[in-house]
Amino acid sequence: MEISPHISIDPNIRFGKPVITGTRVPIEIIVGNLAGGMTYEEVMAEYDLKREDILAALDYAAKILADEQVAVA
Repeated sequence: MEISPHISIDPNIRFGKPVITGTRVPIEIIVGNLAGGMTYEEVMAEYDLKREDILAALDYAAKILADEQVAVA
């Protein structure tokens, strides 16, 4: 089921974690690799993705974080 453009979930793929549609590449891997210093081009080559896939992953992560609530002690 597509939950966002280019982002799908399926309980039979990666335990239902969000992935790039049509792949088994989890969003967390893309964002983690970019945070670790990989370039868009390196991630695209490593996982056979398009620039639009990476941008969709970042957009999805941003939307998830926008909804996160943090309790301040």
